[in-house]
Amino acid sequence: MTTSYVPGEPTRRAPKLGGGVSAAQMGRALRQAFVKLDPRKLAGNPVILTTEIVAILATLSAGLAIAQGAGAGFAIQMAAWLWATVLFANFAESIAEGRGKAAADNLRATRVTTKAKLIVDSKTGTIVPTPAHLLGVGEIVLVEAGDVIPADGEIIEGVASVNEAAITGESAPVIRESGGDRSAVTGGTTVVSDWLKIRITSEAGNTFLDRMIAMVEGADRRKTPNELALAVLLAGLTLIFLIAVVSLVGLGAYSGITLPPMILGALFITLIPTTIGGLLSAVGIAGMDRLLKVNVLATSGRAVEAAGDVDTLLLDKTGTITFGNRMATEVIPAPGVRPEVVLRATLMASLGDETPEGRSIVELARNQGLTAEVPKGATLIAFSATTRQSGLDADGHAWRKGAVDAVIRSLDLTPDQIPPEFSAAVDRIARSGGTPLAVSENGALVGVIHLKDVVKPGVKERFADLRRMGLRTVMITGDNPVTAAAIASEAGVDDFLAEATPEDKLRMIREEQAKGRLVAMCGDGANDAPALAQADVGVAMQTGAQAAREAGNMVDLDSDPTKVLEIVEVGKQMLITRGALTTFSIANDVAKYFAIIPAMFAGSLPALGALNIMHLGSPQSAILSAVIFNAVIIVMLIPLALRGVKYRAIGAAKLLSRNLLVYGLGGLIAPFVGIKVIDLVVSGLRLA
Repeated sequence: MTTSYVPGEPTRRAPKLGGGVSAAQMGRALRQAFVKLDPRKLAGNPVILTTEIVAILATLSAGLAIAQGAGAGFAIQMAAWLWATVLFANFAESIAEGRGKAAADNLRATRVTTKAKLIVDSKTGTIVPTPAHLLGVGEIVLVEAGDVIPADGEIIEGVASVNEAAITGESAPVIRESGGDRSAVTGGTTVVSDWLKIRITSEAGNTFLDRMIAMVEGADRRKTPNELALAVLLAGLTLIFLIAVVSLVGLGAYSGITLPPMILGALFITLIPTTIGGLLSAVGIAGMDRLLKVNVLATSGRAVEAAGDVDTLLLDKTGTITFGNRMATEVIPAPGVRPEVVLRATLMASLGDETPEGRSIVELARNQGLTAEVPKGATLIAFSATTRQSGLDADGHAWRKGAVDAVIRSLDLTPDQIPPEFSAAVDRIARSGGTPLAVSENGALVGVIHLKDVVKPGVKERFADLRRMGLRTVMITGDNPVTAAAIASEAGVDDFLAEATPEDKLRMIREEQAKGRLVAMCGDGANDAPALAQADVGVAMQTGAQAAREAGNMVDLDSDPTKVLEIVEVGKQMLITRGALTTFSIANDVAKYFAIIPAMFAGSLPALGALNIMHLGSPQSAILSAVIFNAVIIVMLIPLALRGVKYRAIGAAKLLSRNLLVYGLGGLIAPFVGIKVIDLVVSGLRLA
């Protein structure tokens, strides 16, 4: 008979990051839309900059018409709608940026001004209260229960429960302790119990929280290669339509029509791809914002985009796929020993053991309904490298646990005296990649404890989802091949690399990249830093070492390795959204070209009458209706740019067909319908 325990997943609550667009955000975005009218701010968007230049010329034309006493109604309307087109494009970008700024405000609110307990003499423990912003790198502070951790640092002594809800949104406190990959702490989080001595690792103003705020506000966001390529395409299309519009001057002269410069300018704006030009930046910013909603910070838009094309995912085992500490999952009694007896002996032998393994044994017993306290006058037997055992002596009883061979040797047992069932249990645990610990009570062997590096809940199912998305998952570990194979099988990864050194990880990533594959790496330890820096997408766990967080281009605030599924989905969604809007915009421009030109020249060139299927009211109403449609369609597509096109795990051919059908055909039909409806209103109100 055995007793088993599998740790549960901690309760989560939704982080207060990102979210919907509030009235305050809407107002701020509207103000920013006017601020962005500065031509210097539009220099990176040639399409919208061109639209603003034409709007300025149209405004001057309207002013000149007023000054001359001529009819300026049409000119004023044209200038107003051209300015609206620029403002709507700026508004789309500002809305996307505004959601990030709102998240930054929430993060900024978590920063507090606090007094740190600076240890000025390690021998005497003398403490001097010091403002947190005056702490220097390398100084050591004491943080006790109820204190706010003053700055980023590494734990050098102690173990404590830390509430990181202000950063991660997690409601459950987490354990932080010196040594290993869980020694990094973040300024602004709160110690719930016990105490820690922390060595400061960041200067004032350059804490992890400060960098988070800078990332969220998007101050350092650079255009991705895809965005740059698309910007070149849009500039090329703008040049092509400029040539086309200029050629209409000759066509007008041939047909006896004089086309005013304002009409040509408005026509030019309606034909260039203003839709995608106005929404391009919003799509990129919204991609980073959607990652923020799942508690992942991206330091660059390129990383988000690369995530959409990832082929191979490498994951460090310890702390990423598994919890990182060996945990007691099973207590197996020796023949003739009742399960409750071996469980109590295991608990008593672990009461004084403050290691993660010892605490997990106490937790296992508690989950089985058994609790105990250290008896008065008891003697705690600390683990030592000599005995390789630990335990407790109290009231004439002695309990011990430790390495199997060490416990058997201390009991003076010969191989013949060891029960075969006990040996079989030890072999089974070892073959599965676990660690067996023998337990004795009063000089008698009573059972064995199964310690294992526990795989995090839900990992296997999420890796199956990644496989369906076309990603190959590889677990990287320093464990021996037997242990690695057992964990890989339990976690459900496609492959594993055992006994891996930092150099091995780096070499594997470079080999994958040499084959033309994009590689994502998840890790949390300092030894993962080189691989995280080399990977196309480096996802560092927030609970990991400072070096890992600095090396990656994304930080997972939940420290959940399966979060890469959401990261990949957001990356693919951003690429698909940009492609869909580009398809829609180009189809839109083609439709507008064939809708407007026949209406303008049908009277002078009867041959074009056959193409004038829309029968717009007049050339002036055709141009004004197209300009109005051009402005309004940007606003109508803002929700799609922010929300993104829903990703579905379908093939590239199906995805292309779907985009062409929905957004290509939709882009062709929408202008015909929209411009016709607007033309009826414009003609009915005699606006042109």
